[in-house]
Amino acid sequence: MKVLSQFSANPAMDGDGVNIRRVADFITTKFDPFLMMDEIKSDDKQDFIGGFPPHPHRGMETFTYIRKGGFEHRDQMGNVKAIRAGDVQWMSTGYGVVHSEMPLADALDGLHGFQIWVNMPAKDKLRPATYQDTASIPSVETSNDTGATLKALAGDWAFAGKSAISSTIQGLSGEAAIADLMINANGEARLDLSKHEFAALYIYQGGLSKGEASQWSSASNQHHEGEFLVLDSQMPLQLKVDERGAGMLLFVGKPIREKIVQMGPFVMNTQAEIQQAIRDYQEGRFGQIA
Repeated sequence: MKVLSQFSANPAMDGDGVNIRRVADFITTKFDPFLMMDEIKSDDKQDFIGGFPPHPHRGMETFTYIRKGGFEHRDQMGNVKAIRAGDVQWMSTGYGVVHSEMPLADALDGLHGFQIWVNMPAKDKLRPATYQDTASIPSVETSNDTGATLKALAGDWAFAGKSAISSTIQGLSGEAAIADLMINANGEARLDLSKHEFAALYIYQGGLSKGEASQWSSASNQHHEGEFLVLDSQMPLQLKVDERGAGMLLFVGKPIREKIVQMGPFVMNTQAEIQQAIRDYQEGRFGQIA
């Protein structure tokens, strides 16, 4: 693989004191069409027990994937859903959403999950909000014991020389697609992402060999947990791992290439649109959770 840019997830806090690791770029938009990725990974409930009380969004999409534990989602559209391990959820917020995400009382073994923000083009930022979730994620795996398994969280994916698999979550902005790739100890995997203009991966577990094609160098010759790598999508993605194995999220899409202005939960194209979003929310035009 060829790495174009490398970022590290940084400790942060959001919601009601929830400890997260965050990778975000609202300035140079090097992740376009993606904007941000938050990871929650803790076995200590004090890190996440406060959850995310009611808050608004406008002008972007949220994609949530839970690997361990879970949240209860509520929004002003009337959706109430427990998002548990193995579930995904997508909201195209458009004009506006008010929602809450609170940890499930019966999720006693910690929490590991991700929320990913995807930008919306200017022409779609004020369209009606939509919501979708699923607990059935298609997967495909290689046939050998040191191979890998890919789960299609959103969009369409081809892997291991088998027929393409399609998530029930389709139509993300920027032709975005997301997958969870797990590689067994001392295993490897190869993907062809050349049909996509943008490609990246985030390592949430284990590490990867950098290989000869990477422009980065270090004594360890490894990419580690917590690194977000923007890739050259036109180069074959050849991944090798050590005895720890590895888990990572894969991101592909088509850059939107529009200037953005972000303030908290609002992502628009001008400062005037941000101020309008604030007024609309304060005046109750987003609605409220019943």
